[in-house]
Amino acid sequence: MRLNYVLIPLAAILTALAGSYFTNAGMEWYETLILPGFTPPGYAIGAVWTAIYALATASALIFYNRSPKDSRFRITAAIFVANAILNADWSWIFFAKHLLGLAVAEAAVLGATVVALIVLIWPRSRTAAALLVPYAAWVAFATYLAFAVWRLNG
Repeated sequence: MRLNYVLIPLAAILTALAGSYFTNAGMEWYETLILPGFTPPGYAIGAVWTAIYALATASALIFYNRSPKDSRFRITAAIFVANAILNADWSWIFFAKHLLGLAVAEAAVLGATVVALIVLIWPRSRTAAALLVPYAAWVAFATYLAFAVWRLNG
């Protein structure tokens, strides 16, 4: 078995677990917030993130296996790592630290990394790039949601 089939899914699982840890730690505080009417229920948010992690993992595996290991590969891999860190970090900023404005800015940067991944991966694998489109759409929505929460509670 090739190591990338273990390490890439493991990285996704660890990212999800870190985000989940901070989210769960801040749920009591979150329940005191004024939320916009378009806030999805918690179970829907969890289901969407589960699907996004699966799609991003598939994208990373396809990209890794089909891409020459050149400078573009290394840049893209670094952005994948930065994206995972930003993803988990958002939950810490929002749920643990309660920094709503910073969470909005961080979500925008997270979204920019997803768009960068799509652009960088597209010439190598349109399938791998397309698998990230739902992630970009969800982060755009989540950024707007975080902004609305900030406006209502900041």
